Amino acid sequence: MSGRPSRHGPGPATVTTAVGAASPAAIAHAGTIAVVGRPNVGKSTLLNHLIGEKISITSRKAQTTRQRVRGILSLGERQFVFVDTPGFQTAHRTALNREMNRAVQQSLAEVDVVLWVVEANRYNLADRALLPLLPVDRPVILAVNKTDRVTDKRGLLPFVAQISQVREFAAILPVSASRDQGLPELLEEIGKHLPAGEALYPPDELTDRDERFLAAEFIREKIFRLLGEEVPYFCNVVIDHFEQEGQLRRIFAAVIVDKPGQKPILLGKDGDMIKRIATEARLDMERLFGGRIYLEVWVRVRSGWADDEATLRRQGF
Repeated sequence: MSGRPSRHGPGPATVTTAVGAASPAAIAHAGTIAVVGRPNVGKSTLLNHLIGEKISITSRKAQTTRQRVRGILSLGERQFVFVDTPGFQTAHRTALNREMNRAVQQSLAEVDVVLWVVEANRYNLADRALLPLLPVDRPVILAVNKTDRVTDKRGLLPFVAQISQVREFAAILPVSASRDQGLPELLEEIGKHLPAGEALYPPDELTDRDERFLAAEFIREKIFRLLGEEVPYFCNVVIDHFEQEGQLRRIFAAVIVDKPGQKPILLGKDGDMIKRIATEARLDMERLFGGRIYLEVWVRVRSGWADDEATLRRQGF
């Protein structure tokens, strides 16, 4: 058993807005918005702050987001369904990276609005690699993120002028996802382009992903945050067993690594590292799921998993 987190379920997930949460009958405009960009521009952070809950994991490393995650925000008569996509990969051509790029391309082909995220005063080859994929028949809104890191805000004007020349945008907005700056204006602009229609999801739902998926993601996030450059890219997390007894969830997970030498790094001295990973992941789960968690995490070696398409399919890609 592993249901979806909701705003009004047993958990504490809430969003405070001036408009307030919508009812199914109130929704008059609903649509999907692909959140795209190169790795590390803050797509997942932006999604989490727009939704008001952590449903997409974050770290400073590329490849943190590997699969599409939908975040659902119902406000007034509008329902926004944000699709958080992996950062578009231009290196390390493994089957895993091909699957991530395919997820980006498929999302762009299916949505009503595209939200392209770039980093303030940084526009490079990795950003430009996405340009040919952006649809010409749907509105593309440009979010210039991390503006809080720009000391001289006057420097943003020539940057925005430069990037506005690369294609036509429905709007260009400066934001700081981590500081919640510019997000109401961004939502208002996106809302102008949502098609008329009924709610796509129940208005109290936060995401299309269930707790089993989110549990694996929270564990993987801690690996990305706590370990060095190499190991996180060669590991994945699978949930072997997930059961719920009242408010207690029992979760048994395995971290899959590519090489035997990576296992002791994950375990750490006397198992300290894997214990820290599990503890920090458990606290995130308890906050979002709204109940106690019993979590056990093991490490297994499965060489070549990231370049084996059959293995990737079994792991949900």
